[in-house]
This record gives sequence, structure tokens and C-alpha cells, in this order.
Amino acid sequence: MTKLLSHGLCNCAAQIRCSYVNATSQIQIARITNLPHWYFERTVLPGQHLLFEALLEAQLEIHTSMMITAILLDKIPCEHLRIKEKLASPLRLPMNRRWKE
Repeated sequence: MTKLLSHGLCNCAAQIRCSYVNATSQIQIARITNLPHWYFERTVLPGQHLLFEALLEAQLEIHTSMMITAILLDKIPCEHLRIKEKLASPLRLPMNRRWKE
């Protein structure tokens, strides 16, 4: 599941791709609340992988609910959730190599 945090006035070059996994057995709520004029909130089921884009200075808050009360479990800087992207290089074979059939 991919969820994107975006805003019309955003400089897209300042956004980073982030990943969060709910490794618990409870439903969690992921929120970004530290940026003015931005709103991001998603439900993350147990074992679910959340992919999203955010500004480098954003903080992801993880909430869980116990009966009636919502409890803030953690605040994670999105910089720590950043996905390190590798450039894929195409497979290149030497020109003189032939495939055997």
C-alpha cells in the first residue's frame, strides 16, 4: 500500500520516500502533525508496510488505541525512515560471449 503526503506548494525535490512497518499485533495510527498546513494520517494494520513521501523535517507519530484511549507510542523523524534507493544497472554481457543452447 502506498500513501503519499503531498501539498500543492511543495518543492518536490525536498520530499523523501519513507517506509514504516507495523511490527506489532495492534492496529496503529500513523500521523504527521509537526508541519503547518499539512495533514497525513493513515491506519496501519499489524504487519502492514506503509510507504509514503514526506518532507525531510517531518516526524511520523505512531499511535495505538487501548480500549477508549489513544496512546502516543513514538515520534520518528522521517529522515530515519528514508528509503535508500539503489540505481539498478542493466545486465551487460561481453560482446564475444555466446549463449549455448
